Order: sequence, then structure tokens, then C-alpha cells
Amino acid sequence: MFVFELPTTGSISFGDLSIDKANAYTARIADATSARANVRAILKESKHSDSEKDYLRVVKVLDDYLPHVYAIINCLAADELLLRNDPLFSWRSMLSSNTFNASPRMNFPGMHSDLVFTLLTYAFALCNMSASIVSSLENYERERHISDAERQLKDERLNFAVTLLCRSNGIFTHVAEVILPQLVGECDSASGLPRIPDLSKEVVTALAKLCLADAQSLAIRKLLSKSAHAASLTPGPPLPKSHPSPALLAKLYLHVSTLYSSAHSLAKTPFSSGRQQGGGASTCRRAMEADVNADITRYLAEQGALATALAHKWLGVEAGEAGKCGEAVAYLSWAHEELQGVKEGKRKMPHLGGGSGGGKESKEKKKERKERVVEETEHVSLFLDTYKRENNSVHFHKVPLRTEISSLIPTGWAAIAMKPYSAPAPAFGPGSIDRVTAQASGLSLEQEGGIEAGTTARYAGAGSYF
Repeated sequence: MFVFELPTTGSISFGDLSIDKANAYTARIADATSARANVRAILKESKHSDSEKDYLRVVKVLDDYLPHVYAIINCLAADELLLRNDPLFSWRSMLSSNTFNASPRMNFPGMHSDLVFTLLTYAFALCNMSASIVSSLENYERERHISDAERQLKDERLNFAVTLLCRSNGIFTHVAEVILPQLVGECDSASGLPRIPDLSKEVVTALAKLCLADAQSLAIRKLLSKSAHAASLTPGPPLPKSHPSPALLAKLYLHVSTLYSSAHSLAKTPFSSGRQQGGGASTCRRAMEADVNADITRYLAEQGALATALAHKWLGVEAGEAGKCGEAVAYLSWAHEELQGVKEGKRKMPHLGGGSGGGKESKEKKKERKERVVEETEHVSLFLDTYKRENNSVHFHKVPLRTEISSLIPTGWAAIAMKPYSAPAPAFGPGSIDRVTAQASGLSLEQEGGIEAGTTARYAGAGSYF
């Protein structure tokens, strides 16, 4: 799983930036400034922490701040608040070709830029939290003495990690399809945006697909957890009775491969698409000059190659289980060649375990990744050797060419569905719970501002983080 380095941000005071015409939101604006200061503090702490990072704390702080951002944006749109000048929010880009720790911090105009980076950071934190959970589980499904109750409990933890990735996917998709277009509109009259991948619809969409592909991979692991122990004791054919259908596994891995491949293409091609736009486009719409960080594109390429190899493996096992040994040998030879290329370094090892972020992983994690690929290669070899012997002594089927079996590859299936992001209710102003209460009670705007002023967690779902 890919682990993101979280960005950092500068300080800002909404009281200094905004004009409250009716003096209705003085306490609310102070709350918003305080909530953003908490965001800055937790991100700074996370960046400089040498111990295991507490991503749940980061998520909770961002959860508290987001309703305030939406509230200020709504109040500005309704002219209930005015800006003294165009606000500039300082954020560190985490997706550019600069190394993660050397990424420059830049100024971004407009409230929507702060919303974009807050949501991106939120999604990064959820991804990292998922990776931490997966890392803590280790190879539980292969433990010899694990009870059914313990396995079920860890299956639920694995499923929770899937849920977090699905939430990240929804957030990235929402940013790409909803918030970034709003930011482009907002900055038409501003000084323009820095040209970085963080503000590219294509790159953010690629991250959404990355999260969904990682989630699908974990869902496949959960599907295999019950049969994993038996398969590890007696690898190779025949499959244990508890084993999922190899045809299903092949289709699931084919879908994962498609997601990674699509994400890789999007991450590599946002800039040329920007140059195709008309000469009259604003600075916000121009092509960006910084490339996407190579760690991200490499991860997408490597994981896509691994998923493809595993899909070919299970297509071969499906054919072998059905007595089509010639076809099984063809698919498994293909998978073995692909995995052998990874093992020998023709492709760098994919990120199969949790890391420390930014590609700076320990030797232990690199060793785990290498062992996983070696194990998969050996597993494929067992199936391949068995079906070769069976074909050479019993069936004598022709081994089809790779071009022939390529036409037989089915369409991939999704193991899980996407989870759309629902923005929280604003903390105050239009669309807030306070506004609904005030309107129902016939209160004025000034009176609404006095409803439990200075309180927190006044938005829908407050405190229900997961």
C-alpha cells in the first residue's frame, strides 16, 4: 500500500481576513481560526514525529475544521461575510516531482484552495491509517494456531481498512469533479494558482483510482483469508474446498490491474491536456510545469504489473482445474515470466506493506515485499510444474500461443463499490443546523449568531468518525 507524507500549512486568521457586516459571526469566525490552528499544529507534529504517527488524531482535527471551511465559503457566497483582500493560504505540495521532504510551501489564493488542500490531506490521512492497520495485522491468515474467532476479528479490521480506502476514493473523486472546478472559477479574478499536480483534475482522479485499487486488493485478501492457511500448508493443486473460485479471483485481479493502469495513465498525462486548452484560458487552466512525484507513478506501474500477473495465475489455475492443461500451462508460464521479471529487478518491487511514507521504507519492509514476490513466483511454479506433468503424461493438449489466450481473457469484476463523499453541514450560516433552527424560530441573522455561539461539533455526524 502507498503511504503519503502529509503536508504542512501556514497560519491564518479569518478574523483579519473577513468583514462580518451584521456582527453575527464573531464567535464563529474565532472558532474557525482556532480549528485551523489545530490543523496546522497536528500536521506540524505529524511531520516532525519520529514515533508511529497517529493518523486518527489527524482525521479528527480535519473533521472538526471542514464544517468551518464550508461555512465561510457559504457566507461569502451569500454576502453575509466579505473579504478585506484576497486570502492566501500556505500549503506544501506533496505530489510534485520534488522529493517529499523538500517540497516547497506555496501560497494559494481563495477559500476553495484551502478546501482542496484540507480535503486532500484528509484523504491522505485516511489512506495512511488504512496502511497502518494492514501493517499491524501482518500475515494473520497464515498463522497455524489462530482460532476462527481471532481470524474473524482480524478480517473485520482488514475490512475497516478497505472502508477507509473507499472513503479516500470518494474524497479524491469529490475534489476532482466538484471542488477543483469551483477553485478554477474562484481564481479567475485572483492572481492565479501555482502549477502543481495537487491541483490537476487528472492527478487527483488518479489518486482516487489508486485508493480504489488498493481497496480491491485488500478485499481479495479478505476473500482468501479463510483458505490461506490450508493453501500455505499444501500449496499447488488441488485447491482446498474452502478456496474461492479461481475464475472469480482472476476477474477481481483483472479489475485491479485496470484501475492501476488507468491511474498510471492519468498521473502521467495531465500536462499535455492542459496545453490543449485555448489561449484565453486563465492561469488556473494552464499546463502545470511540475511532474508528478516518481514514487507515485512507479507504484502505480508496479502494482498494475503485479495484479496482471496474479490475474494470469488464476486464469491458469481455473483452466487447470477444468482439465484444460494446455491452456493452464500457457497462462501460468505467462504469469511466471511476469513475476520472475519483478523478482530479478526488471521491475522494482511494488509497495506491498505499510511504509513510512515518501518512498523512505525500512529494509524490513523491502524484505517483506521481496519475500511476497518470491512466494508468489514459487506458488505459480508449483501449479505450472504440476499441469505440465499432467499434460505431458495424460492430456497431451496443445499449449496455445500467448496471442491466442489473450483473446480469452474476460472482463474484470469489482469486489467493492465506490463510496461517494458527502460534505459535512456547515458549522454556521447558510445550510447549517443553526440556520435551520433560526428560520424555524423566526430569529434574525444577529439572533442566529447567538445560538450557542462558541460551541463546537454543531454539524451533522459530529463525533461519528467511523
